[in-house]
Amino acid sequence: MLPESSHVRTVYLNAIIPALAASSSPSKILLDSSTIDPNTSLEISGLLSSKFPTMSFYDAPVSGGVLGAVAGTIAIFLGCSPTDPNLPLLTSLLSLMGSKVIPCGGPSLGLAAKLSNNYLSGIITIATSEAMDMGMRAGIDAEVLASVFKAGTAQNTICDVFNPVPGVCAQAPASRGYTGGFRVELMKKDMRLAVEMAGRVGSRNVLGVGGLGVYSAAAEDGRCRGLDSRVVFRWLGGREDWKAGDGGGDDVD
Repeated sequence: MLPESSHVRTVYLNAIIPALAASSSPSKILLDSSTIDPNTSLEISGLLSSKFPTMSFYDAPVSGGVLGAVAGTIAIFLGCSPTDPNLPLLTSLLSLMGSKVIPCGGPSLGLAAKLSNNYLSGIITIATSEAMDMGMRAGIDAEVLASVFKAGTAQNTICDVFNPVPGVCAQAPASRGYTGGFRVELMKKDMRLAVEMAGRVGSRNVLGVGGLGVYSAAAEDGRCRGLDSRVVFRWLGGREDWKAGDGGGDDVD
């Protein structure tokens, strides 16, 4: 599980492929849980297949954040068919790491699913941050506002589990100074990959450019750099010390 396409390509070309070539039994199953460009995954898969016809390669990116990883409840999006003969073994192995293993249809489709998921998650994070800031500035207590969203049609996991407002969700990275989460630089990378994928497949993606702009700006902001992606609440100017005052109001800076 590596950060970028360049890292994956380097590891396979410089380490894994030479190791397989030197092996007396190259009939391996390889799982790559990196979130990278689907085309890079297909390139690596094709190269491996041409050199080692008895070997199987699967993309298997994960979702659920640091909280899910610690709890062992992450979801794994597996780039294979539901009829793949290796699926029972893959499910058994991956279930040691997460609670859901979803076969997404074929090579690189696990990555397509992950990028679609992170695109939506990233946009929801921005929208949740904006909505929380708006309601708090109007005078609503942050915890009350989060309970409103949870009870209404705006309910979402970002608000309920990873709320971007410090102090609303005790285990959320926002409540720990935006540390220990999914770094804003990685969300910027995933949003870029998702926007690029949308362009390749002809999807009309009206929120992507704006969302990518938000994460790009936050990643360059010294107050946000290196922190959890929900730090966009800070980048937007949201009130982080709301518990110290009266809950907000129109006069809050």
